[in-house]
Amino acid sequence: MRLRRLTALLATGLLLAGTACTSGGGEPAATPSPEPSPSAEPDRTAEAEELMADMSTEEKVGQLFVLQADGTTAAENAATIADLHPGGFIYFPQNLTGAEQIADLSNGLQDLAADSGAGIPLFLGIDQEHGMVARLPVGARFPDAMAVGATGDTEMAATLARTTAADLTALGVNLDYAPDADVNADPANPVIGIRSFGSDPELVGDLALAEAAAFAEGGVVPAVKHFPGHGDTATDSHTGLPVVDKTRAEWEREDLPPFRRAIAADVDMIMTGHLLFPALDDSGEPATLSPAVVDGVLRGELGYDGVVTTDALNMEGVRQTHGDGEVAVRAVLAGIDQLLMPPDGAAAVRAVRDAVADGTISEERLDDSVRRVLELKLRRGLFDADPVDAGAAAAAVGSDEHQAAAQRVADASVTLLRDEGGVLPLDGGATVHVAGEGADTIAAELERLGHPVAGAAAEADVAVVGTDGGGDTAGAVAAARSAGVPVVVVGQGTPYEVADLGAADAYLAVYSAMEVSRTAAARAIAGETPPTGRLPVAIPAADLPAGAGLEY
Repeated sequence: MRLRRLTALLATGLLLAGTACTSGGGEPAATPSPEPSPSAEPDRTAEAEELMADMSTEEKVGQLFVLQADGTTAAENAATIADLHPGGFIYFPQNLTGAEQIADLSNGLQDLAADSGAGIPLFLGIDQEHGMVARLPVGARFPDAMAVGATGDTEMAATLARTTAADLTALGVNLDYAPDADVNADPANPVIGIRSFGSDPELVGDLALAEAAAFAEGGVVPAVKHFPGHGDTATDSHTGLPVVDKTRAEWEREDLPPFRRAIAADVDMIMTGHLLFPALDDSGEPATLSPAVVDGVLRGELGYDGVVTTDALNMEGVRQTHGDGEVAVRAVLAGIDQLLMPPDGAAAVRAVRDAVADGTISEERLDDSVRRVLELKLRRGLFDADPVDAGAAAAAVGSDEHQAAAQRVADASVTLLRDEGGVLPLDGGATVHVAGEGADTIAAELERLGHPVAGAAAEADVAVVGTDGGGDTAGAVAAARSAGVPVVVVGQGTPYEVADLGAADAYLAVYSAMEVSRTAAARAIAGETPPTGRLPVAIPAADLPAGAGLEY
């Protein structure tokens, strides 16, 4: 219990008994409420309002911001905490060197926050979706979401989130900007792709909710993203402003279902996407800055009352038509509660402070968001969290048990989409030549499983070519095929490429370039583990429906 505000709340009995405070917010009611049963839910709104009663406007505005951490030590962020009172920080690889250092950083930041302003604990967040979006340099590394989609198993999704939450909490990280609830409908989507569980809204909803629940149960706030849906875009919102040109009915059928279910489940946080959706708002504003989308659709129509966060505000998708300070103000006016990573944190905080001072943002509007943020911090136990054990962090993070869990998910994801002539599984002792993406890992595992590795395709019984959806995949397959041996492709990116690889005799999709996925592919090729995955997207060009998958 390291926060003085917590001590004050305990003194009033508010946290223990959940008593309502007076309208002034200062004293508890004259007649105490009866002692609640152990299962009674505390009155988080009353607790949040009690906290807010002693906060300055500057401290309240700070709670609306999650800033990018500076450096690798808490001291490098001391001035930011003292001056801006941020609601949290987000970590990136440049902030992280090892488990003990990350734990020390988290402890130090929380200590600084406890001694600054109102003493409100910080959200310490990270992008740890796994696969291609994973910031931690330590811990178990799971495959991408589409691999989880291929398992079709909510327990696999929960395993990923439960294991990740254990790693994150050991490091003092209490917020993960995951899971991705986008329904990947565009095969050429440049920013989502294998970050999505698949193209079936029901599958995406099942797995996103399983992850979100497991994160929350593990003490980590999940952020379901990117509302109203980034799965059918041809532009990367990091570099431009995508336009989703579909009707309201199409959106409700294709993109909305996972988010509707997340709202029904009262998930902790929803992240908006920087994209234009004319069917929802024809003003020309991206969803993040749109009152029609955030206050109108997300809150008004769908009834979501949890914390809404922006995607990173340093992305070009939200910086097309307004200056950075105005972007921050417009996001708040749209109904956003937390502003993530403005490119100049101090300037953005000043802009919002000024907007509150001149009445552009009302005190009531500010308090609505601060209340939601504080309620979430209370609900997830941030106020009574003890410092993490930095010395034990290295042993706790990425344990053998966690690594084995990641391998189980990868093994279950392997999907056999083509096997002409019964090439797979390999005959015992068959010689292989392995080239392309992940060749070293795939070759090492095949050799361990009894398959000698040849230096050239012409010297092997079978050629294995690893791909990640980029480069001259067809050329690499054709070169191996010219040696006169069967070719097995291990697809580690989106599986849509199978339609262009007619020269391949067999095609295994693992949907991820993680080491566990490459190992899983080798195991399936050797027959060590069967390919039980099912295609989580439809590929009409290859006449493959969602759910396709061969077995042996």
